[in-house]
Amino acid sequence: MDENLNDHEVLLVVEKESNELKAVTGLNRDGTLKTVKPDVKNEPDFIKLDKHGDVLENFFENFMRQVKEPTRFHFFKLPLDKMENMVIGLQELLKNPENPVNKQMLDEHRLVPEDFSPKQYQPIDESRINWEQLKGIGIMREQLVSTNSLDKMLNWQKSPVLFPIQGDVGGIHIQTDARLSFRENTEGELNLRIHSVRQQPELDQPFYGTLLTEEDKTNLLKTGNAGRLIEFNVGEDKTINAYVSVDKLTNELVLLNAGKIKIPDELKGVKLSELQKQELREGKGVYIENMISKNQKPFNATVQVNADKRGLEFYFPETQQQAHNQNEKIRQGEIPDTFRKVRLNNDQKASLEDGYTVYVSGMKDRNGQDYSGYMTLNKAQGKIDFMFPGQYKEALKSGLVTPDNRHKIQVAANNEGAKTEVNKNVDEPMKQGQNQPTVQQHERQEKKEAEDLKQDHPDKSKGRKM
Repeated sequence: MDENLNDHEVLLVVEKESNELKAVTGLNRDGTLKTVKPDVKNEPDFIKLDKHGDVLENFFENFMRQVKEPTRFHFFKLPLDKMENMVIGLQELLKNPENPVNKQMLDEHRLVPEDFSPKQYQPIDESRINWEQLKGIGIMREQLVSTNSLDKMLNWQKSPVLFPIQGDVGGIHIQTDARLSFRENTEGELNLRIHSVRQQPELDQPFYGTLLTEEDKTNLLKTGNAGRLIEFNVGEDKTINAYVSVDKLTNELVLLNAGKIKIPDELKGVKLSELQKQELREGKGVYIENMISKNQKPFNATVQVNADKRGLEFYFPETQQQAHNQNEKIRQGEIPDTFRKVRLNNDQKASLEDGYTVYVSGMKDRNGQDYSGYMTLNKAQGKIDFMFPGQYKEALKSGLVTPDNRHKIQVAANNEGAKTEVNKNVDEPMKQGQNQPTVQQHERQEKKEAEDLKQDHPDKSKGRKM
């Protein structure tokens, strides 16, 4: 072993209900720990600690932010030059860790992640959640668990999916689709935060008191990121430099203090130059070649800090160019053949071109669940704007949208609650582009009308004797 490493320590980890110690080598992108056996032959891969570095702070900040169940792990540090012998002793102590003597000896080498990470990255104790508050907007715990939202929210992140929210606020009934998260107020109380879907990002209004430049707006619409650090006043004589991005699910602008981001020395197998790291810190997009994917395949991508994801994101020039080309076509009046992988029929395309708001169904979210909504052509920005049913209803009341006449009956039946002579006894929703009941629906309608007549006029159903 290199004698220069004698004053270094190594980070070890053991999972609950296990006494097998392993040496930590880092974190995988999916938030799992990278470990090896604590053997001398694996020493080059160890995370090495010294008294003058910030390795622990960097590691545990990322650990608390990324790992789904941080409390599953117990960490220890040992002198690197004495590691092999001490590992054997530590593993014996771990066989009975609650023994007072064993616990005292283990605590001498134990590391607590919360001691090295910012408060906001400590997982939330579920007992602090006000479940009645969630129930009041129509959300149950089972919904958060089944959508993998609870783990994310307990780690200060937004729910990865949208939820239909409804409730009364100040005597006004609210219906919207939103992501959810938890935040602490100035008194340290845990509150639910609702991130409602917006029709488009609010780029022309002051954001935390600061107006965005035209270049910021262009970048946010094009890539989702402002592309630079922006100075914000957050208190008396206190300013911060922050990244700004668009939440792609809700169109909400998101701010992230630059001090919360650590730029790695290496990314996907590529060692970053000082210039690349500096440009990433400044919020710029950096094109990096020959990175290695999870499938061990090389790929190239532009990398940039995303405030909503609280870390680096990848986007691909080819995909970006395709999106740009489609935007240009829409600006010139050409309607795309598909929207979110759903093929548009000729009626829908014609309605969009005429300025109507068109109903579309059969789309799938990231969990494979079907969803539907409304789309309107936005020639100015070269894109199709989308609204969920709750948003559409509010926009319709405010006169902000023009219903599609080609699907008037379907829209009225499914979303405005209207019933006409052709669909008054049709209980199931009418399908996309449907203006009258199908043969089967018509038969069920006639049968229901006959039953209603029989109940209202029992004598008529018996016929007349000759």
